[in-house]
Amino acid sequence: MATSMNLDKEEFESTDLWEKVITQTNHAINCGALQSIVTNYAFIKDANIRFLVKILDNFLQKEISQKKETQQRKKIEEKVDPFLPYEEDLFVTNLSDTHVCLLNKYNVFDYHLLITTRVFEEQQSWLDLNDFAALGQCLLQIDGLGFYNSGTLSGASQQHKHLQLVPFPLSSEVEKIPIESIIKEIDFQEDIGFVSSFNFSHALIKINLTTGKNYFQNALIFLENYHKLLMAINLPLNKEKPTVDYNLLITREWMMIIERSQASYKSIPVNALGFAGTFFVKNQKQMEQLKELTPLIILQNVAKNKK
Repeated sequence: MATSMNLDKEEFESTDLWEKVITQTNHAINCGALQSIVTNYAFIKDANIRFLVKILDNFLQKEISQKKETQQRKKIEEKVDPFLPYEEDLFVTNLSDTHVCLLNKYNVFDYHLLITTRVFEEQQSWLDLNDFAALGQCLLQIDGLGFYNSGTLSGASQQHKHLQLVPFPLSSEVEKIPIESIIKEIDFQEDIGFVSSFNFSHALIKINLTTGKNYFQNALIFLENYHKLLMAINLPLNKEKPTVDYNLLITREWMMIIERSQASYKSIPVNALGFAGTFFVKNQKQMEQLKELTPLIILQNVAKNKK
């Protein structure tokens, strides 16, 4: 498992990230590079979680969504890498000599960022110090949810290694993310905690980042706790790459890992955001299906059973 790190070049560090995100977002909207998927939203209460559901029901937006799916399928078939080269109009900043920050072209949430490697690495490879240094730099400047979809069963749509970040709150009616309330109620046994309503293989750990911009120290904190989570779900670290697909959620206060068994259930797709308490549905029919099945049952069916 790689542990190398190159983050000592100040010219690669972005100290005004939020301003750059705003500026580049405005530019990308004006030039047509950013094709945001506009949605309505509703909430579904399940157990003690108020799940946020983004609903696509505008004809024009359906066309954009279908275009996105068609382009992604074509890129997968032709093995086109959208990050090599990346679209210049979506470029936000250099984060390090190994990573750049881009806007998500087809964003559902405002200011959705992609943290991608400069050279190709497999999306299913292990996360390393460089990855966490780049993400940590973003999280220190933008309070939000970082996440990683490892493998196709996790909901990953691109093979080029990338982490993602969406700023808090995900909705004006949500404190930060929908599962925030239950995170606060978790009883931790030593370092590791479990969400009582998550009846599937997962683990959560609290983290304490250093204040200021000590990216190296925070990267080590992230990496150490990432390894603890992998061990908590019995994922062997001595393999060249992970032997199962998983989702990783990362905030300034905690990290959570979820083992995956399939990418969707009853046509409803789930990536890491599902385990943060958010779903994306294409129409009202799918919304009714989500209500009938219930969010927690869907999450249980796309995750691996508890060991």
